[in-house]
Amino acid sequence: MPHQKLIARLQATGGLSDEERRSLADIPRTIRSLADGEYFSREGDVASHCAILVSGFLCRHKIVETRDQILSFHVPGDMPDLNTLHLPEMDHDLISIGRSTVALVPHRFLSQMLDESPRLTHAFWRETLIDAAIYRQWVANLGGHDAIAKIAHLICELLARLEVVSLAQDNRIQLPFTQKHVADACGLSIVHVNRTLQELRRRSLIVWEGGELAVLNRKELERIAEFVPDYLHLKQ
Repeated sequence: MPHQKLIARLQATGGLSDEERRSLADIPRTIRSLADGEYFSREGDVASHCAILVSGFLCRHKIVETRDQILSFHVPGDMPDLNTLHLPEMDHDLISIGRSTVALVPHRFLSQMLDESPRLTHAFWRETLIDAAIYRQWVANLGGHDAIAKIAHLICELLARLEVVSLAQDNRIQLPFTQKHVADACGLSIVHVNRTLQELRRRSLIVWEGGELAVLNRKELERIAEFVPDYLHLKQ
């Protein structure tokens, strides 16, 4: 079911009734597959659909002067352009990391569904508020942490978000990111990222090989990152 991860995501952050789950499962959609590095949308595009990320990863991206800046990562179950329902012109790019699949849902259908369901309206509104909370945390990390804490925090966040949609097992996640992706998200050079990942390996905190990242000592990694997942607003 293309919307299974979205339903799991909304269930984890606020809960859904059986009727709401059925409504989400019946959303009409067009499936689109994206290659690694393919743009789903570009800054300046005017959207008529919202995307549900079914598999893989997307990132929000902007070019700042001559530097690539990743503004956020998106995992299956996310709707990374939900804001276009009311602000249709894109002010950033959305790019696939590795191969990914998205389900396109027409704005007109989403608007009608939300008009008919105040509870789903609240659920989607809550998603935009959580998205903003994640943004605030990213800003705080960029400005207030050293390199090892920044990267540790990114790993902890991705692990927590992927657990919600059943894509993490035994603290292991499939992650097709390159060191450049990490550098562009954390405001670091690739050389600095490489050295920091080596340090995390040296401390026996992570193993990252062949697209799989394993967290070996999660408690210590969270301590280094000062990771407190409250900003993700996941139900316990």
